[in-house]
Amino acid sequence: MRFVRRLLFPDTPRKLPGARAWNIAARTVHIGVTGVLIGGHVFDIPAQRLLIWLYATILTGAMLVFLEAYSHGRWLYQGRGAFVFAKLGLLCLVPPFWDYRVAILACVVVLGSVGSHMPARFRYYSLLHGRVVDEPKKPRRI
Repeated sequence: MRFVRRLLFPDTPRKLPGARAWNIAARTVHIGVTGVLIGGHVFDIPAQRLLIWLYATILTGAMLVFLEAYSHGRWLYQGRGAFVFAKLGLLCLVPPFWDYRVAILACVVVLGSVGSHMPARFRYYSLLHGRVVDEPKKPRRI
């Protein structure tokens, strides 16, 4: 348990070389493949034909979570992480509510847009601490 805590919450925040470039690349691909996936659902393309786009969306989303949480795990309990978990929760509703998937996916897009563009006082608000927890100023290089 101590290992996991140190992995997620290091004493000194980590710096991933090229993190900004990786983030931009992953976010760009994520937006593209997600758009194709949602468009496929809007136009009622058979689910089997959309699987590759679903897998690409999951992979790029996981990459974004990794890139966000790598420096320090506080992302997980801040507003920005909470929005991602809310999106994942909504996505879990798609299989049991298949007929409403387009509306659910539209809500996920809205949450994604709002979560990415909301003010820092909400993005960095810690649900654990009940206040804004700023990003570290000088992360260390690995």
